[in-house]
Amino acid sequence: MKYISFIVFLLPFLVSAQDPIAIGCKLLKETDPYTRETKLSSGFITLQGASLTIDSDNKEIDFFFAIGDKCFNDASTVFIFFEGSKTKTTYRNSGSMNCEGYFHFIFKNGLITPTVLKKLATQKAASFVFTGSDNKATTVSLLPDQQKALMDNSACMIEDSKTLIKK
Repeated sequence: MKYISFIVFLLPFLVSAQDPIAIGCKLLKETDPYTRETKLSSGFITLQGASLTIDSDNKEIDFFFAIGDKCFNDASTVFIFFEGSKTKTTYRNSGSMNCEGYFHFIFKNGLITPTVLKKLATQKAASFVFTGSDNKATTVSLLPDQQKALMDNSACMIEDSKTLIKK
């Protein structure tokens, strides 16, 4: 009897330990009224000098940054530096030319998750360095709680975006 009550006592702790990524996934879900397609969004994540939202539909996962009054064009880039590593990852702006500070980089939504997207969900991103159309760099460094928020939202998006893929 002692063993059974001990197991029953530990059951809530064991159940929550099964899937730590799923806990805390609070993605916003909306259905487009015209196309009837479901979209997921992380909502805005506040960073040092910028904000980020991660959106997903059945075709792509979009990382959308808003960085003040900076101009971006097709040749604009972002370098992602990861904590504890000297390597960097580079992406071009996938959005339209603008001077509102909007920068996108997009991953294809598929059954196989791109390696860099997995890296964003499992490793702490230390900073993003954006180069605009004026060739001047703007650095967005992440605090520890912002790194965790980015990792958690990326992991949730990876998992939940696969449910949007049409078979």
